[in-house]
Amino acid sequence: MKKFNSSKKIIIAIVLAIIIILLVSLSVMQRDNEDSSGPVQSVISDLVATVDQGLSYPVRAIERSIQSVSNLLGTYEENGQLKKRLDSYASMQSENEILQKENKELRDQLELQATLTTNEKIVANVITRSPDDWQDILIIDRGQRDGIEVNMPVMGSSGLIGRVIVVNDTSAKVELLTSTNQNSNHFPVMITPDGEESVFGLMASYSEEESALVVKQLTSVKGVKKGDKVLTSGLGTSSPKGLMVGTVSKVEPTSFGLEQEVYVSPASSLYDISVVTVVKRVVGSGE
Repeated sequence: MKKFNSSKKIIIAIVLAIIIILLVSLSVMQRDNEDSSGPVQSVISDLVATVDQGLSYPVRAIERSIQSVSNLLGTYEENGQLKKRLDSYASMQSENEILQKENKELRDQLELQATLTTNEKIVANVITRSPDDWQDILIIDRGQRDGIEVNMPVMGSSGLIGRVIVVNDTSAKVELLTSTNQNSNHFPVMITPDGEESVFGLMASYSEEESALVVKQLTSVKGVKKGDKVLTSGLGTSSPKGLMVGTVSKVEPTSFGLEQEVYVSPASSLYDISVVTVVKRVVGSGE
């Protein structure tokens, strides 16, 4: 039965096609034989136009749909290309900022080394800094074969940041001044007030609340004021004299009120560090 219906549809389509062809042929013949349009030709022409319009409408609709899909795909592809360009631009901008930061740190290190004329210096890159002990430890890419030794002071871009505590063949571990280890910050320092004798003390700890180093066991606080420079005194066995530590931020009594302590703002960042300078004490330099 289904096969019969299919054959019937095909026959109807063929008959319609033949009728259309005959109508078109008659229209053409009639137009060739007569100078003006007659009633028959008009009817045939109208019928042909109606059939043509009926057949061409779905074709035009399909063409418009195809064009719309094509435009949509083109817009999607263009958006994808623009997104890639924006992502590429953002990546380049980020890389440029990193390079500018590294260049500034290298320039700062060069300026720092120019001030350390009497000391042997070893420049190193920070290769590891764990988030778990961010304020305590960092690892540098210089070690024993480069002349690094335990207790050597380590400088950041502008001042002291810590000391070497472990040395391997090609790397070393640096303990920062911000370390919670109370035994690590004991650098002997001196404060140089204007017009007064130098004041000596011991860097005892780091105050997170004040974001400052704390100097205790002071020989005096006479003339010490905010902004005075704080340098290493060279009185210890490992650190040379005159390394920049920072500036005085305030002077106040200890919690027991028996003596004074000085808070020092570090000269160098103790958090954003990628390049450091390890300083060797020169034996026989008179320090």
